[in-house]
Amino acid sequence: KTRTLQKSMTNSTDLTSTIGYDSIIQHLNDGRKNCKEFEDFLKESTLKKSLDVFKQQIDNVGQGHIQLAQTLREEAKKMEDFREKQKLHRKKIELIMEAIHKNRNLQYKKTMEAKRLYEQRCRDKDEAEQAVHRNANLVTQKQQEKLFLKLAQTKSALEDTDRNYQQSVTTLEKIREEWQNEHIKACEFFETQECERINYFRNALWLHVNLLSLGCVQNDEKYEEIRKSLEMCSIEKDVDFFVNLRKTGSLAPAPVVYENYYNTQRNVTPARSPAPVPISR
Repeated sequence: KTRTLQKSMTNSTDLTSTIGYDSIIQHLNDGRKNCKEFEDFLKESTLKKSLDVFKQQIDNVGQGHIQLAQTLREEAKKMEDFREKQKLHRKKIELIMEAIHKNRNLQYKKTMEAKRLYEQRCRDKDEAEQAVHRNANLVTQKQQEKLFLKLAQTKSALEDTDRNYQQSVTTLEKIREEWQNEHIKACEFFETQECERINYFRNALWLHVNLLSLGCVQNDEKYEEIRKSLEMCSIEKDVDFFVNLRKTGSLAPAPVVYENYYNTQRNVTPARSPAPVPISR
């Protein structure tokens, strides 16, 4: 390689000329200071071809990332639609259950109030009966009539409250059965929704990972193309290309010989330097 570069440093006749050497130094300085000029030198080199492949494949990787991002956005939109669909269906069931709970609680409250009145009328009837028995021989006929009248009134009130209490219990039982049936259906619906949600979410994550994995494989294939192009890069060819592009000659300057001022032949024929010496490889 050093002997090859010598060709670009030589001048055919002028020993003091540094045009070849200056060309190399200028080129190296340009390469350090301005990569663009260095790329111009490499336009036809194998390294330039590798750089072109590198740029193209890196651009392809970027395009792949853009496509992947778009795909993931589409999958996110599908997830949002699925979530909203489940939310609407669940809302319908929740409204039904809210109405049933409200009706059940209201009827339970009425039933407990009917029970309270019924128990109170039972106590009133028992007290009226006890009053009749206690005062059977101690009161006048008129007072006894009043006691019997009160006892009859308490029995009638007890019958009314008893009938109302039984009706309330019957109504509450119907509502309870309806609530229980709807509760079972709601639980089954919610369980189905939860299974669908878990399955959808799991599949979405699976797809997400597959997309990322596929992107990695595709990126590695692009990087492999870069590696292959770098394997084709030839240092010898690139150096030869530069030498052929910038060389100034193939012969080194001839040695400088001593010329005696008083040499008689100097006045006859001017002395000439020996012929240039070819550079051996």
